[in-house]
Amino acid sequence: MTTISAFMEENFKHFNARETLEAARAWRELLDKGGRMLLAMAGAMSTAEIGISLARMIREDKVHAISATAANLEEDIFNLFSNKEYKMVPHYRDLTPEQERELRDQGFNRVTDTCIPESVMIHIEKILLDNWREAAAKGKPKFPWEFMYELLKTPGIERYFQIPPEHSWVYAAMEKGIPIYTPGFEDSTLGNVYCADVMRGKIPSHHGVRTGTEQMEHLAEWYQKQVEDGAPVGFFQIGGGIAGDFAICVVPMLIQDVKKKDTPYWAYFAQIGDSTTSYGSYSGAVPNEKITWHKLDTDTPRFMINSDASIVAPLIFMYVLGE
Repeated sequence: MTTISAFMEENFKHFNARETLEAARAWRELLDKGGRMLLAMAGAMSTAEIGISLARMIREDKVHAISATAANLEEDIFNLFSNKEYKMVPHYRDLTPEQERELRDQGFNRVTDTCIPESVMIHIEKILLDNWREAAAKGKPKFPWEFMYELLKTPGIERYFQIPPEHSWVYAAMEKGIPIYTPGFEDSTLGNVYCADVMRGKIPSHHGVRTGTEQMEHLAEWYQKQVEDGAPVGFFQIGGGIAGDFAICVVPMLIQDVKKKDTPYWAYFAQIGDSTTSYGSYSGAVPNEKITWHKLDTDTPRFMINSDASIVAPLIFMYVLGE
């Protein structure tokens, strides 16, 4: 059998296929120059089990920081603890409202063809609540990813895993000690739970979780550290929204607001998305638009892949891994 890389080289000649191959080639070239890569991830990629391929990318030093929706952070953890309890609904397009209600009443939340059981919290909620409460009570807040790392380091927690930890990208990030930025933490199941526990008096304040601006400062420090080490930093984006825009804005923030005029632009940019440019959305903006915002420069390698990320991202990852 041919390798995935050889297959792509032989067959991916035009259109989105060509763009996919060129983005993968340029990623390799960035790493070959000693570069670093930040991956931004929106959509339900964790529920799509992107961890199977992304975890390898992290462990093999192909990804060095992540900006993800808080839903992606938590859904990788949910999948790790409850994968065998998920319910597949391949015929989801044909479901009636009454069938949707039946799923709800059975304790399932549907994401396209995958139903996540409400029981995903059973093994982790008490640990998280205790850690949240302690952080708020002591006035020592932590980032959402730090709470996840604490959870995964809990003695004996492995007995609750329902998939190999090698398939969890958050577990891989914990092992490598890389940051996972989650702007808009409140827009997630765990963010909702945290707020509810404050309202119910279980947590003394909202200040157990560090704020979004603190995450931005941490990312700025991370970016400057890579630059000081002589490493060009690339940006690979899955989907759009806050996970992408939050992270990519660190460069214009440093240049225009911190007044560090010598801050280099992102050294690589690629995005997998399906949004239409003409609607004025950030998700659909072509990479050239980012030049006007001090995010990219005129000679930055940039790629826009209009396709399904659940198909394309693993192919790119395997190419970068040399498979």
